[in-house]
Amino acid sequence: MAMDATAAYRPKVDLNELGDHEAKLAPPDVLDNGGTPQHQQPTVYLTETFYISSKKNTVFEVRLTDKGLCLKKQSNGSTKEQTIPMKDIIGCRCLRSKRRSRGSSSCTCASISNSSQLKVVEENSGEQDETDVSAYLYIYAYILKRNRRGGFRERTTITLRFRSFDRYEDNNREAQKWRAAIKHLIAGEPVQRLTYQPKETRKMLVILNPKSGSGKAREMFQQRVAPILAEAEIPYDLHITKKCNWAREFVRLRDVYLWRGILVVGGDGIFFEVLNGLFEREDWQTAIDELPIGIIPCGSGNGLAKTVSFLYEEPFETKPVLASALMVVKGRHSMLDVVRVETRSNIMFSFLSVGWGLISDIDIESERLRAIGGQRFTVWSVHRLISLRTYRGTVSYLPALVSQTNGGVSGSYANGGGGLGTLKHSVSYNTTLNCRDCRGPDGASTGGCGMGSCDACDTNFSDVLSLETGTNLDSFRPRIDSWYSATSRKSTYFSTVDSVYESDKASNDDPTEKAGPNGAAFVQMYGPPSRLPALTAAVPESWQSITGDFVMVHAAYQTHLSTDCYFAPQSRLNDGIIWLLIIRAGVSRSQLLSFLLGLSSGTHIPVQANEHIQMVPVTAFRIEPTGTAGHMTVDGENVECGPIQGEIFPSLAKVMVPK
Repeated sequence: MAMDATAAYRPKVDLNELGDHEAKLAPPDVLDNGGTPQHQQPTVYLTETFYISSKKNTVFEVRLTDKGLCLKKQSNGSTKEQTIPMKDIIGCRCLRSKRRSRGSSSCTCASISNSSQLKVVEENSGEQDETDVSAYLYIYAYILKRNRRGGFRERTTITLRFRSFDRYEDNNREAQKWRAAIKHLIAGEPVQRLTYQPKETRKMLVILNPKSGSGKAREMFQQRVAPILAEAEIPYDLHITKKCNWAREFVRLRDVYLWRGILVVGGDGIFFEVLNGLFEREDWQTAIDELPIGIIPCGSGNGLAKTVSFLYEEPFETKPVLASALMVVKGRHSMLDVVRVETRSNIMFSFLSVGWGLISDIDIESERLRAIGGQRFTVWSVHRLISLRTYRGTVSYLPALVSQTNGGVSGSYANGGGGLGTLKHSVSYNTTLNCRDCRGPDGASTGGCGMGSCDACDTNFSDVLSLETGTNLDSFRPRIDSWYSATSRKSTYFSTVDSVYESDKASNDDPTEKAGPNGAAFVQMYGPPSRLPALTAAVPESWQSITGDFVMVHAAYQTHLSTDCYFAPQSRLNDGIIWLLIIRAGVSRSQLLSFLLGLSSGTHIPVQANEHIQMVPVTAFRIEPTGTAGHMTVDGENVECGPIQGEIFPSLAKVMVPK
């Protein structure tokens, strides 16, 4: 049956009348008649029979297996079956019916075939209907639907009503048994207990940048992310950034181990802030290892979020916020390559790209068009193509030895080059770069200031799949009534899983920091020590160098620089490779136009050798402009234009992924 994929809340499967049989816990192995294990068959954990009171002679056998939730419908001699994959289920909750207002029907045997009539609440909310002894199990799934444009995820709620017994406690025990089994399977744990206690009890730290992208991050989180976190029963603390580098200071100064992970809501710039804030901690190795970072794309570029979705084949274009929110609730993470970047006065850690020339010019100069969102890049690309610039300098790089088997990198950089240590006094262009006592006034850290469907196949379950209006879920969905008042009641920002909004109550000022000239604070940058020569020293003989005029030089280590910029098709999250794109002066405007048009599809690199455009896999690079003209960017953030070098540290950080 075709279901509306644009509704705020998705179809519900209502199996509303429980049969007379008690739910059965199946053995861990399914045996055939001869007693031989059938390893190809799914393992059945629970099975139960449900009825639809409004449909005579219709019976549903519901089975919970390691593959998913199987709904087998038998009606008038015909049998139809649908399985909701376990990988598409994000959570489940046991609820009670809400006490009805005076004058309404209170018959305990009333059907809930009209799902909009049922209102449910938490067990101990004080609003439960004591006359209804039923226990309701809500199962939340986001089912992948494929179409010609790639696909989309459709929200589906499965409601199981348990009322075999005369007491609510007995019915709730049966519902809790199903909930525990589903929770264990979602977490990838063995189904052994009839109750479920999560191993991770800490909250998620959510840092939201209200200025990212077109300025709608607050609304995006309230409407599209908070409900998903509630369905997965993931509590969170929400903090709103107040200024540039607020997130960087926050993660540097706070006890970040109070949280299970960090979720940033905004663009790539806020991710940059958080990542570098972690590297400014003395315990950076522990923090980076224990705290995966997730991102909800509300910025203009959203390169990292797009990269993760692309590599894991998750639909992104139609609903990027939904795709990224589902990654967070899965509780999985992948290792992420990080590039240590050094300029004359600064050290930072990058996850996306370093650029000089055309693309950096477009990124920075189009800031004046931020109000139009991601379209600003297209508009400014046309402008820059018409008034093309070239820049003189030298580009040097250490070629990567790409493995023919897995596309990874081999050599000394593959395993971090001798281990990780603490960066105290890294040798750089300014030899006193990280000394608190003699660092110059230009040494202050800089960082980010970061933000459809076709007709589904007819499942033949039209009498159990009905559109959910969402009105019956209002009582337990998180409410965030006022996003703009710092004096609002804290309870306004609570969800049912103890999530809370924080309004920057504590100052981020660190009284232990030393003040430098003009009141600027010196911040120590830690992290793995550099293995490169100083910026003032010559590059090793094993490097290759090009001197001349360039249209652009861009080093990337993710597939996408933005949602529609498929920059490095062969890149992976942790392959240990930097993809260095070099476009030299002399390239024709037609070639450059073809390059820009091909960025969205990954066809921008010429198939045949081209003296003007080349993409080189490297493990380290250096860019030395002759002057200071043009823009240089690190992860889309403007940095001083001058000598800059970077080296990759494979699998240094962790990023949240869907599986």
